[in-house]
Amino acid sequence: MANHGPGLKTLKMKKILLIISAALIIVACKTNDKKTTGAPMTPEEIEKAKSDSIIVEKAKNDSANFTTIEWLDASPKNLGKLTKNKVVDITFRFKNSGDKILVIENVTAGCGCTIPEIPKQPYAPGEEGVIKATFNGSGSGTITKQITVLANTKPKKDHILSFSGEIVE
Repeated sequence: MANHGPGLKTLKMKKILLIISAALIIVACKTNDKKTTGAPMTPEEIEKAKSDSIIVEKAKNDSANFTTIEWLDASPKNLGKLTKNKVVDITFRFKNSGDKILVIENVTAGCGCTIPEIPKQPYAPGEEGVIKATFNGSGSGTITKQITVLANTKPKKDHILSFSGEIVE
């Protein structure tokens, strides 16, 4: 019996992998979300999208799925007099003012004294949400702090929220 060596086995494995890959691509193309026309999402599509991680990823990365956001609270927000080292919770309310799901991708603060929370769930068109942050009360005198929000909004940009106050002893 002749030994064909590892070359024949490798060639057969490559053919099998190629066939499997092609089949997966065909299936993926047929099941791909067809809702990229810019038309408003139906309530059923919204509920599916909120629980479907693939759709959430598309909302973050595909500009056809970007939406708009309306900030319901003023920024900058003046917190007035703050007690030194006393923790303060800050909230900024928003509304998905577009017709696609809104995904808050990231929320960061300008310094370690402010700790923001990233909302985990997507927001349906018309749905409201809150960006929450905690300020540890450090510093002295007049302070101004910033929170940066990145979402799947058009145009794609950072949304800068800020708050200020005066730290008193």
